[in-house]
Amino acid sequence: MDLLRFITCGSVDDGKSTLIGRLLYDSKSILADQLEAVEKASKSRDNGEVDLALLTDGLRSEREQGITIDVAYRYFQTTARKFIIVDAPGHIQYTRNMVTGASNCQLAIVLIDARHGVVEQTRRHSLIASMLGIQHVVVAVNKMDLVGFSEDVFSNICIRYAELAQKLAIPHITYIPLSALNGDNVVDRSAHMPWYEGTTLLHYLETITIQQDENLLHGRMPVQLVIRPQTAELPDYRGYAGKVTCGSFRVGEAVTVLPSGETSTVSRIERGEKDVPEAGIDESVILHLADNIDVSRGDLIVPSASQPIVSQDVEAMLCWMDSKAFSVGNKYVLQVGTARTRCSVRDIPYQLNIETYEQIEGIDTLKINDLARVTLRTAQPIAFDPYTQNRANGGAILIDETSNVTVGALMLAN
Repeated sequence: MDLLRFITCGSVDDGKSTLIGRLLYDSKSILADQLEAVEKASKSRDNGEVDLALLTDGLRSEREQGITIDVAYRYFQTTARKFIIVDAPGHIQYTRNMVTGASNCQLAIVLIDARHGVVEQTRRHSLIASMLGIQHVVVAVNKMDLVGFSEDVFSNICIRYAELAQKLAIPHITYIPLSALNGDNVVDRSAHMPWYEGTTLLHYLETITIQQDENLLHGRMPVQLVIRPQTAELPDYRGYAGKVTCGSFRVGEAVTVLPSGETSTVSRIERGEKDVPEAGIDESVILHLADNIDVSRGDLIVPSASQPIVSQDVEAMLCWMDSKAFSVGNKYVLQVGTARTRCSVRDIPYQLNIETYEQIEGIDTLKINDLARVTLRTAQPIAFDPYTQNRANGGAILIDETSNVTVGALMLAN
């Protein structure tokens, strides 16, 4: 049974948490004690009905305010597929949480309040989904019950969203009218919208064919730890531990260690204290090389036949996450995989206008939640792939040197 990871996003109060609660409730994926706790919490807020949003709003501050602050993850499955749901906050100050949650998703559900239509956060979250390489977007026009289940309202929102989607690199967009509160077109078809001939949301999620975004051709393993016990039993043991983020490695395969460029051959692969002939994606293993070459944490082991970019000059799309300004000349720590190196901001070629998606040139400073193309110069060469070709080895973060806090998310280009 395959797994689908998807995120719900959109503006605040568009009904993201309620939609997830409805999916869990109507698909009978809620444990009895969970439902009992939510029923009690609903009564404490003087709600006449069960507040399904509380199934995902787990923090006390979220329940008190009725909003999502942190990224919430929920797991459920049907007879057709397993799911990981990411519930992203809608407030603009938590946009960075949405970026974190969406980075590993294959599909995005963009909720739109039928009363308000396309708003700023709709455009912002759609743009971020596009930048993160998400290929499938469901535009869920929610709260149709509050507009009399009007086909015209739904059609106008679809037209408006299609206009902005023309500027985005999202190849597959599906539109579904629904009411998360009442369950219309979520799991069961709605009798209130006979004019809608499409599928329900759950049926779409169960049947959509997702092309796996894992890069199976180019093996990449960031080295996490060099293992050298140097005991009497293992005097010459030297292994390189890490997780294969994409592709695979085989015993006897020629490999290159980056950024140094030194080459060798895989002489042995250990997984779970057993020798195996091959290691595949998402497997944590220990690689042994035939030659005693210099390998350290942060190095990247790759097949010699499929090497990534190695450079000190890096171009990327940036989502800035800090309240302190991002400016030309600033210095940060850049992390790609397990590799870290200091870097400086050389240029901001352009900033993206959230309203129009136009490129604004002549910018030298960014504020929190801004999206822009940036150029960095690193102190040491780093090995990476363009994000559009390899999400696993093309994503990076910027870290503040003083606080050691992540302040920016990068989609590497070059």
